[in-house]
Amino acid sequence: MADRTETEKRDLTKDLAAAVRGEVSSAAADRALMTMDASNYRRVPRAVVAPRDAEDVAAALRVCREHGVPVVPRGAGTSIAGQATGVGVVLDFTRHMRRIVSLDPAARTAVVEPGVILDDLRAAAGAHGLTFGPDPSTHSRCTLGGMIGNNSCGSHSVAWGTTADSVRELELLTYGGERVRAGRGTGPTGAPTGLPPRLRDGVKSLVDAELALLRTGYPDLPRRISGYALDALLPERGTDLARALTGSEGTLGVLTGATVRLVETPAARVLAVLGYPDESAAAEAAHTLLPHKPMTVEGMAADLVGSAAGLPEGGAWLFVEMGGASPAEAAARADALCRAAAADGTTGHAVVTDPAGQRALWRIREDASGTATRMPDGSEAWPGWEDCAVPPARLGPYLRDFRALLAQHGLRGTPYGHFGDGCIHIRIDFDLLTPPGIRRFRDFSHDLADLVVAHGGSLSGEHGDGQARAELLPKMYGPELVGLFGRFKDLWDPAAGLNPGMLVRPDRLDDNLRFAPLPGRPVPVEFGYPHDNGDFSAAVRRCVGVAKCRNEKTAAGSADVMCPSFRATGEEQHSTRGRARLLHEMLAGEVITDGWRSPEVHEALDLCLSCKGCRSDCPVGVDMATYKAEFLHHHYEGRLRPAAHYSMGRLPQWLHAAAPAAPAVNALARTPLAAVAKRLAGVAPERPLPVLASETFTRWWWRRRAASPQAGGRTVLLWPDTFTNHLSPQVGRAAVRVLEAAGLRPLLPPTAPLPGGALPQPALPRLRRPPLCCGLTYVSTGQLDRARAVMRRTLDVLTPLLAAGRPLVVLEPSCAAALRTDLPELLADDPRAPRLAASVRTFAQTLEDFAPDWRPPRLDRPVAGQTHCHQHAVLGDAADRRLRERAGLTGQLSGGCCGLAGNFGFERGHYDISVACAEDQLLPAVRQSAPGTEILADGFSCRTQLDHLGDRPGRHLAEVLAEALGEESGER
Repeated sequence: MADRTETEKRDLTKDLAAAVRGEVSSAAADRALMTMDASNYRRVPRAVVAPRDAEDVAAALRVCREHGVPVVPRGAGTSIAGQATGVGVVLDFTRHMRRIVSLDPAARTAVVEPGVILDDLRAAAGAHGLTFGPDPSTHSRCTLGGMIGNNSCGSHSVAWGTTADSVRELELLTYGGERVRAGRGTGPTGAPTGLPPRLRDGVKSLVDAELALLRTGYPDLPRRISGYALDALLPERGTDLARALTGSEGTLGVLTGATVRLVETPAARVLAVLGYPDESAAAEAAHTLLPHKPMTVEGMAADLVGSAAGLPEGGAWLFVEMGGASPAEAAARADALCRAAAADGTTGHAVVTDPAGQRALWRIREDASGTATRMPDGSEAWPGWEDCAVPPARLGPYLRDFRALLAQHGLRGTPYGHFGDGCIHIRIDFDLLTPPGIRRFRDFSHDLADLVVAHGGSLSGEHGDGQARAELLPKMYGPELVGLFGRFKDLWDPAAGLNPGMLVRPDRLDDNLRFAPLPGRPVPVEFGYPHDNGDFSAAVRRCVGVAKCRNEKTAAGSADVMCPSFRATGEEQHSTRGRARLLHEMLAGEVITDGWRSPEVHEALDLCLSCKGCRSDCPVGVDMATYKAEFLHHHYEGRLRPAAHYSMGRLPQWLHAAAPAAPAVNALARTPLAAVAKRLAGVAPERPLPVLASETFTRWWWRRRAASPQAGGRTVLLWPDTFTNHLSPQVGRAAVRVLEAAGLRPLLPPTAPLPGGALPQPALPRLRRPPLCCGLTYVSTGQLDRARAVMRRTLDVLTPLLAAGRPLVVLEPSCAAALRTDLPELLADDPRAPRLAASVRTFAQTLEDFAPDWRPPRLDRPVAGQTHCHQHAVLGDAADRRLRERAGLTGQLSGGCCGLAGNFGFERGHYDISVACAEDQLLPAVRQSAPGTEILADGFSCRTQLDHLGDRPGRHLAEVLAEALGEESGER
C-alpha cells in the first residue's frame, strides 16, 4: 500500500511538473512546510504547487481532476481554523501571483492577484490617500486571497467593515475548470452574471426556491462570518455573488484575481485609551462609543497587556482610534470621546498623539494572537474558539456567561479583540495532548456554541469555520440552512475536490489535531528549556503559525530583528515558522523520517544566523538559535563535522594558540597560502581573514596593572571575551579608561580559581593557561559537550568572585547573551549558573547601575549603525540609548542583523545571504547617514561586516567615549 501511494505521488508530481510553469514539489521538506496553518490542525499534502498565473492554476486543477486529488488554495497560512491545510495538492500563491495589476485612485478600486500581501496594497494605495479597510493583525504578511477566502476583518471593521464589504468582483476557477467572474447584479433572466450556464441556472434555481429561508435564517450582526453568505444572493441585496463567495474558504472555487474597494484614510489619527475597572465593564461600554464614529474599539485586559507603559489606571482598556482632517481635529474628537466615556465610568484615559507611542500600543494588540498562547504561569493555550461574535450590545452579558462556562470546564483564557463589533479573540488552555483533555475540548466547544447562539451570535466572527467550528454550524443555522449550504457546495464542486473537510460535511472538530503524532514523552536533549519544563516538543509547539517571522520588511521605526534569512531568501523554510514546522515534523516522524539526522531540517537550519531575533520578536518566544544548536549537536553526534565547526567553532582555542605568533600569522594571511587555509577551514573565499592583535587585551591589562596599580573605586569584573582579547583589544582598552573615569575599578578575572575567591593581584600571571570562555562559538556550532565543559570552568572561576555582588561587565553583546541565557540553559543542573547570568551587565548598564552620577563627555553629533541582534533579543538596549542621549549622540540605530553573525557569514556558501542581510538595514542606514555621523557597532561581527562591505568603519560606544575623554583609544 505504501509503495502504491509513493507511485501515485510520483505520477501526480510528474504530471503537474509537465503541465505547470511554476514550481512543483512533492519533496518531504516542501510538504512538511504545508502540513499546518495557525490552527490546531495538521494534514499532510501530497504535493505543493506555486502557480505563476491563472493558466497555471487551470493546468494544476486539470491534472488534479485526472488523478482524483483534492486541491487547497493557500496564502500566508495564518488561518486559525484549519482551512489552509489539506491532504491533496496545496496551491501556494505567495511566490508568484502577488501583483497589484492596477490601482484606480479616482474609482477607489484595485485589481489584485491572490498572493498580494495586504501591507503592499496598503502602501500602494497610501500614495493616493487611500487604504484597504480590513486590517487583521497579520496585515504585514497575510494575502488578499486568504482574506477573501476567510472574509477577514481586523481592528478597523467598525469603520470599514469586513472583506466582503470591500470586494467588488472575483475571478475564480472551479475544480471542474469553469471560469467565473463574480460580481453584483443580474442579467436579463434575473440570474447572476459572470457564470457559465450550468452555474448560472443552478444558482438562480436554488435562490428562487429558498427565498424565505434565506431571508429568515441569518442573524443580523456585523461580524457574522460563519457559513456561506447565501443571503447576499437575495434580490433585495443586489444579488451580490462576489459577497456570497467571500468567506467560502476555498471550497467553491480557486481565486485567481479580485477587484477590491479602497477607502479614504484620514489625514491624522489619534489613539484614545480608556481604562475600566475590569473586562466586563469595558465590554459593556464598547458599543456606547459607536455613535462617536470611531475607527477602532479594541478591548484588552490586564492579564494580556501586562506592564505596558502609557496606559491609564484600570484593569481593562479600550483602544479607540479617532481620525480627523488634521491632528488638532483628531485630538479634539478623541478628547470629546474621553469626556463622554468618563461620564459612563472610566477609571482614567490617555490620548496618545505620538505615532511611535501609538505603534507601541498597537503592537501589543497585534502580537496578542501569539502572546495569548501562553498563560501567566507558562502553560500552553490554543485557538479553536478564537473569534466568536455576538451583537455588540450583548458583549458584556456574553462575556460574563463565557467566563462562567470556562470555569465550569476548568479552563482558562484571556479574552481580547474587537469589542466594538461584539467579537472577542481568546486562546484557551485546552489539553490537546491526552484523550481526556481532547474530550473536554469537544464538550466545551459544543457548550460554547450553544451559548453563542443563545446570545444571537455567530460561531465565527472573523477567521472562518474551517474544521474548528463547521461541525457545529447546525446549532447556529439549523439543519435546513446547513443542508442548503451542502446543495450550494455540490452545485459548485460536485466532485468535492476543493478543500474537502471544511465548512460542508466537515471533519470532526477533534480530528486531525496537529499534536497527535508528536512523541508522548519528552525526547532527550541537552538544553534545559526552562520555559517549557525541559520538553523540546513543547518548545517546538510554541510556534502556532502567526508568521510574524514572514514579514518581508520591518515596520518604520522598528528595531525588530526577526527573521533576516527569510527577508533575504523569501523562502518559507528559511523563516522561523518554517524551521519550527520542520522540527515538528521531525519529531512526528511521518513526513520527515530521519530524526536528528534529517537532511531537510539541516538544510533549513543551515541559513539560520542564530541571531536570536525570534527569541524577543516572535510573539510566542520561539528560540530558533537554541533549537539549531540542539539539532546540530544530535545531527553530528559521533560523526565528522564540517570544517567550519573545527575552525570557527573552536575559535577561542586557535586564537589562544596563535597569539604568541600573531605577526607571523598575519603575514601569512596576506600570502597565497591564505586561500588554501580558508578552503581547508571552510571559510568563504570572499572573506579576508581577521587580523590578530599584536598584543592581546589581557596582556596589555596585566602589563599596565603591574606597572601602575589602580586607584580605588567600586570593583567590577571585566570579561575578556575572545573577540575583544584577540581581535579588538582597543575596545577593551577604551572600556577600561571610561570605567575608571566613571570612578569604577575594573579587574580582569584570573584564568583559574583563586583561594577563597580572592581578587587577582597586580602581577603578570601565567597567560598561557587557557582563557575563560562563554562557550558561544561551541554553542552556535552545536558542540554542546565542549560548550558545557568551558562553561563549567568559567563558573568555577567566577562564582567566588561574584559572591560580593560584583557585576560582570561584558563588552561583546553576543558573549553577554551567551552568559545570560545559553550558560544557565545548558547548565540547567548547576545552581551557580543563574547567579552568574544575573551578574552580567553590558557596558552601558554597568555605567548606569554602578556609576549613576557620572556624566559622560558631550559629543553632540548624530549616530548611525546597528544594535547588535543578541543585545536586542536578550539584553535590551535601553541603557545604551540613555547613555547616548546623555553624551549628545542623537538618532536611532537600525534593527535587523548585520549578516555576519559570528561564524555564519564566514562559512563557505553563506556569503551572498550574509551580504543580503547587511543590505536589509545596516548598510543602507550607514550610507544614508550625513558626514560626521558616528557609526556605532558594539559587536565584533557588525564592525567586521562594515569593514568588509562598507566604506565607513564602525566603533564600539566605549571607543567613542574614551576618545572624547581625551585618551588614546589605541590602534584600530
